[in-house]
Amino acid sequence: MLRLPEAYRGLFKRPFGTLYGSIGELLPRLEGRPVYAVGDVVTHNLLATGVVPEIAIIDGYTMRTPCNRSPLLRARWLTVKNPPGTITAELEDAIEEVVGDPPGVIFVDGEEDLAVIPLVLAAPGGAAVLYGQPGEGVVLRLVDTAAKQEAASMLSVFVRE
Repeated sequence: MLRLPEAYRGLFKRPFGTLYGSIGELLPRLEGRPVYAVGDVVTHNLLATGVVPEIAIIDGYTMRTPCNRSPLLRARWLTVKNPPGTITAELEDAIEEVVGDPPGVIFVDGEEDLAVIPLVLAAPGGAAVLYGQPGEGVVLRLVDTAAKQEAASMLSVFVRE
């Protein structure tokens, strides 16, 4: 398991991509791309616009309170454990599995906040990865070499336990 040290938590509060005020603002950027969503509200909001993500990573919560808008996607569901502030091998394996054979929903028992990092690393070039930026909007990261390098750099501050 990889754990994010407290000293580095602040680095992960800035958007890892382009911040948009709403899903509607970024819809044109999604056309023709595989769409991957991290978070219950982002997934719900995508579905409300008619965009069905190939991959959704959810945990049943939004900003640490139960989310009553968890999406009902018709896709294979995998359940994994991932405590807050960590990236477990179980989560990484599930991401690899659904990226290799979409569509899929990964339901996280714990917290999915950091899943965007291994998701960008596993995603094919050109994919669109979206996640919520609490109180600000939604972040879009288009997967390319620079995105993968930045994700690998972010992962390098984690401690293996």
